[in-house]
Amino acid sequence: MPYKETKVEKLYYTIGEVAEMFGVNTSLIRYWEKEFDIIRPKKNKKGNRLFTSMDIDNFHIIYHLVKEKGMTLRGAKKKLRENREDTEHNFEIIKSLENIREMLLEVKEGL
Repeated sequence: MPYKETKVEKLYYTIGEVAEMFGVNTSLIRYWEKEFDIIRPKKNKKGNRLFTSMDIDNFHIIYHLVKEKGMTLRGAKKKLRENREDTEHNFEIIKSLENIREMLLEVKEGL
């Protein structure tokens, strides 16, 4: 079996890296940060935002609700406020299914 490198996760991500992960502009990241109180980036002495992996997970949930499901920001806020645990659970299921799909595609390519 070939050697497979493990992904190295960083402690902090810049706003540019986060925007690149989601394929959006940095202005949208700043806007979502302002609109959703669950995103709280650290700031360095220069004032640059440094996002943690928890912030990235929250961005994934917001991105899923707003961009993939087509919810409004108001609707996404309401859903996170009322059913945060259910929303996170559903997102985790979707994320694990996507990982399984990716793994199966890798196996298929290897055959």
